[in-house]
Amino acid sequence: MPKRAGGTETVSTPVPLRPALVVHCLEHVEAALAAAPDGAPRLTLVSASGAGASLGPLFWLAMLRQAANAYPQARFTAYLDCADEAGTALRALRAGVQRIRFTGRPEVAERLAAIATQLGAEVVGEAFDGFDLLDQPDPFAACRAWLWRKNTLYGQD
Repeated sequence: MPKRAGGTETVSTPVPLRPALVVHCLEHVEAALAAAPDGAPRLTLVSASGAGASLGPLFWLAMLRQAANAYPQARFTAYLDCADEAGTALRALRAGVQRIRFTGRPEVAERLAAIATQLGAEVVGEAFDGFDLLDQPDPFAACRAWLWRKNTLYGQD
């Protein structure tokens, strides 16, 4: 448990998980952006676990760029999940991915975070409260229902 100066223990407050839509393909990203109402606060998208290796950072960036061009009014933040693969995370940062999720060893995460800071990027390790679009037959309807049911968009910026 963390200690304060003087040796007394502090109680850690758990950080709430960020609500996010888990996307696997361009159709999912476009469905998420289309489902968000105009003027809504920023939406959080996260790739599937380990997509940094399976999709690759250049494909991820191209997919986000194409969706952003199709929905220029949408405001979103997207994280490429690199699992515990430090090399994949480093390649993603060097390719220009601005936000990655890395679940590897803390000392490696610290080094990646230092590199990310130099590049104006961000590395996070925490999990997301994600709604996975993988098995949704109608991703747009699923996104719209989840966003309204969870009231996910409002108060999140």
